[in-house]
Amino acid sequence: QVRLVEFGGALVQPGDSLRLSCAASGFPFNTSVLRWSRQAPGNQRELVASISEDGTLTHYVNFVKGRFTISRDNVKNMVFLQMNSLSSEDTAVYYCNVRLGSTVHWGQGTPVTVSS
Repeated sequence: QVRLVEFGGALVQPGDSLRLSCAASGFPFNTSVLRWSRQAPGNQRELVASISEDGTLTHYVNFVKGRFTISRDNVKNMVFLQMNSLSSEDTAVYYCNVRLGSTVHWGQGTPVTVSS
């Protein structure tokens, strides 16, 4: 059974940094592309970043480029999202996810609130 468990979300102030983690199990982690997405209140879920199977290739959407860094640990089966220079626009629930065949599997999400 595929399981994705995110943690690390918190209430932070603008300009702060935060690191999210996602523990994965139940699928071939080392041969899977992993992604972080987010959903802000009232908005649709959107992709934030993705990382290739071996971690050498990463992709970021424009609004996080230069601020967020996705990484993975293929020994511990974990994926991370380092977020710097956070602003109120980054307030959202953050999800790690993986596509296996035609199905996208999601974790339960971890909330990030950026507020002064």
